[in-house]
Amino acid sequence: MSTTMSREEHVSTVFQTLEQARNVEAIIGLTTQLDSALEAAHIAQFHGADEETILAALLQDIGRYCPRPDNWEDRVNNPDAYSTVDDYEPGADYLRKFGFPKKTCELIESDMMAKCYLVATHPTLLGKFPETTSIWAVSLSPERMSELEKDPLFQQKVRIKMYKIRTWTNGSTPPRLDAYRDMAIRNMPI
Repeated sequence: MSTTMSREEHVSTVFQTLEQARNVEAIIGLTTQLDSALEAAHIAQFHGADEETILAALLQDIGRYCPRPDNWEDRVNNPDAYSTVDDYEPGADYLRKFGFPKKTCELIESDMMAKCYLVATHPTLLGKFPETTSIWAVSLSPERMSELEKDPLFQQKVRIKMYKIRTWTNGSTPPRLDAYRDMAIRNMPI
């Protein structure tokens, strides 16, 4: 991205990309994808999450709307990585290009791992996510689960997904996207 762009311009570009979710129906629930993102951020804020985590809750699905990387097909066809067949890794890469915080990007990039872990530890979630998530989840060994739990950001990674799951039934009216603009600008290290 252009180094002459201001933090405000970077945030505006990313928020315009997220705005594309306004007309996309949520996968689960009665809202749009944008409403779901706003509600996840609102839930994170309500539960006292730090700003980088709130931004991750807001932007976790940005990979569905941002331009795909050149090597997208190679990533999709790699069965050995948890995050390659979804939108989270490209979304995190997209946000990195605009200078979003490292922690925010890492939380987004880990969404598939969090889904698999939650499905593996909460069998009631089986069938709520795509079949591949359930397949990976049931194949998580106790050793792999223990390894995931040692990650310093593990709890936050799982919470991000839990915030999203809560949007399926929450039904509140979240703040508008512009309510998070100053927070995003404030957390841009550039």
